[in-house]
Amino acid sequence: MDLFIGLLIPFLGTLLGSACVFFMRNKMNNKLEKILLGFASGVMIAASVWSLLIPSVEMVEEKNIPSWMPASVGFMIGILFLLILDHIIPHLHVNEKSPEGPKSKLKKNTMMVLAVTLHNIPEGMAVGVTFAGALAGDSNITMAGATALALGIAIQNFPEGAIISMPLKAEGETKFNAFIKGTLSGIVEPIGAIITILLTKAVINILPYMLSFAAGAMIYVVVEELIPSSQDGKHSDLGTIGVAVGFILMMILDIALG
Repeated sequence: MDLFIGLLIPFLGTLLGSACVFFMRNKMNNKLEKILLGFASGVMIAASVWSLLIPSVEMVEEKNIPSWMPASVGFMIGILFLLILDHIIPHLHVNEKSPEGPKSKLKKNTMMVLAVTLHNIPEGMAVGVTFAGALAGDSNITMAGATALALGIAIQNFPEGAIISMPLKAEGETKFNAFIKGTLSGIVEPIGAIITILLTKAVINILPYMLSFAAGAMIYVVVEELIPSSQDGKHSDLGTIGVAVGFILMMILDIALG
């Protein structure tokens, strides 16, 4: 039961964030959006380092391979994986006019949801692989540490949910439809996590690579989308402050609970 709740924590963050569409105006305040984007970036950067890359390095310190190798190889593969997805899936980022990926006849709102869904994939994998490590009994990953990561992802999912549902409403969706679509954008997280858990025995030998893979995929999202959006136009300093606060909060969670 504790495992099931842990896997659902990130999705709950998206759900609650999407529910903001019922209580906020048609468009989110630009300053607040920059803070939230920066905050989400900071959480993901800290989670990549403290919860994924460092455990990846520590797992192989006593083995006959360079401790940096799994972290480096997995990280690069994670970057390439998201890069490929970005090119083969049609999607439209919030506040952007031109869609990315192959040409498609999909509606603008659908491509906006796909953009967030695409970026939620590595977060679900990150949560799943840390819980897989905890279940496998690896001393470098505890159940408390995996839960801390899930909680950190949930915290950064809250603004993500709001940032996707609010523009959907502004584009003409009803509040309920905007809420549903915003919520569904996060459904890939528990699904990805559960699949990873079910494959625990199969992935245990490559767990260090899986951890760094998830880290690389998350950093791709931060560098490609979140930070550029938080730094675009005026008030970029608010985005920077958001990064600092998000990073510190996730670092504290990981150290205190991990």
